[in-house]
Amino acid sequence: MSTTRIDARFAECAALGRPALVTFVTAGDPDLATGQAILDGLPAAGADLIELGMPFSDPMADGPAIQMAGHRALAAGQTLNNTLEMVKAFRAKDDKTPIILMGYYNPIYIFGPEAFVSAAKSAGVDGLIIVDLPAEEDDELCLPALAAGLNFIRLTTPTTDDKRLPTVLKNSSGFVYYVSMNGITGGAIKSRAAVGDAVKRIKSHTDLPVAVGFGIKTAEDAAEIGRDADGVVVGTALINAIAETLENDKATAGTVEAVHALVRSLADGVKRARS
Repeated sequence: MSTTRIDARFAECAALGRPALVTFVTAGDPDLATGQAILDGLPAAGADLIELGMPFSDPMADGPAIQMAGHRALAAGQTLNNTLEMVKAFRAKDDKTPIILMGYYNPIYIFGPEAFVSAAKSAGVDGLIIVDLPAEEDDELCLPALAAGLNFIRLTTPTTDDKRLPTVLKNSSGFVYYVSMNGITGGAIKSRAAVGDAVKRIKSHTDLPVAVGFGIKTAEDAAEIGRDADGVVVGTALINAIAETLENDKATAGTVEAVHALVRSLADGVKRARS
């Protein structure tokens, strides 16, 4: 696979001596227009890479905040096609910032894996994180995605031991997403030293950048985790920033800015991670 936007962005951040800020938002939350405005403004606020969640009615790894975001988006009419259209609209204005679609396999299976890979590539998607598709099923989606030039990013967790890691990493590309805790999104990191040790262990198995997610909520968290990680992933805190501005689950005048203000703060955090 040739150099992708994801490869290039991690290299740029490494050259600047800091981790990348990876932001997660749910597509179409709380509605399509507001979700598009949030997405479009993330790079200017300081996001280096964007994970765009594909709303799904039966998530497994998402905590209550992201589950509610998915429900709001689905209730507002969000579909997988709409999510791809959001990426197209974003890409018409921004040809540099990587976008990774994150979600579950069921909607892709219904869409058709080959058709989905083609549509995602055409829309301007750079990579996929599919939470519930194990490495043993790479023929389903991973290998077709790689063949099309999309990165396929794997999750690793505290329970992914040295025996399991080579299997997980075999067809991984772009970066490795280390889930900092067992459980669901929205929890608190119990030991930042343990996270740092885990990042070093994973990096002993791969040359890919390692980004850490789950439990990072503030600029201080981002600065601390970013001392060891190549990227820090923030999702629940951004979803909460949306939720706190809503009235009857509808966007208000402060919704978009609340997210972008938090991203600006987090961007300041990653900039001082290694200073």
